[in-house]
Amino acid sequence: MPRMDDEMIERLLALNRTFYAAFADQFANSRSVSDPALTSILPYLPSRARILDVGCGNGRLALLLDRERPGCFYVGVDATAALIAEARDQAAGLAHTEATFVRLDVTDASWVEELTATKPDVGDGERFDCGVALAVLHHVPDLRLRARVLADMARLLAPEGYLIVSTWRFMAHTRMRRKLVDWTEVDVDEERLEAGDYLLDWKRGGRGLRYCHMVDEEELEELAAMGGLAVRETFRAGGREGDLSLFAILDPQS
Repeated sequence: MPRMDDEMIERLLALNRTFYAAFADQFANSRSVSDPALTSILPYLPSRARILDVGCGNGRLALLLDRERPGCFYVGVDATAALIAEARDQAAGLAHTEATFVRLDVTDASWVEELTATKPDVGDGERFDCGVALAVLHHVPDLRLRARVLADMARLLAPEGYLIVSTWRFMAHTRMRRKLVDWTEVDVDEERLEAGDYLLDWKRGGRGLRYCHMVDEEELEELAAMGGLAVRETFRAGGREGDLSLFAILDPQS
């Protein structure tokens, strides 16, 4: 597959950065700790684990761990300053979880080095038992960049570590397809995009636009292989329909 050009990759990333900066509060308020798209991963998270949460948003996974999996060491990273600030505020009330939040953009090639420089205890000696990326990959333009994010996360895993990822199945339901808008709204030439790239609107607290890519089971397999990982299992959960998100457990290939 031809690689998306760098200028278009940056335009799509900038589109989503603008969205999350503008709608951080509304977005955070729409994501509860009891959301099945979050709680469905609990069976894969042991107590006292070291957990990396990529695209952590307002840190709701840390709150869930504190309630359901005491004793975890948690690091959340996100590119949106307002969401990181809210996550830190919420983490002040944690009783059973050591949580740290770092503002980083995982689409930057240097994010792993920046994280280990900021948090020396996540270097070679103390890696993660589990890396989590919920509703992240579909906001990353270009197949190879999505694969690199997974490969970067795998670099931070302990020898028996694994990844948990989820992506939206927004094309599977009429309710979500109603959110699709034409790329002409942001002056983007569709011929420069990948198949499966869409523009979706948001209508809480105003109107916003986000780039999303439809990652299906076949692409998840491909992304895992490109990132040096293998799909252990998949399942679906979340949304009114109960299957709005596709989840995958990924293991590093030996």
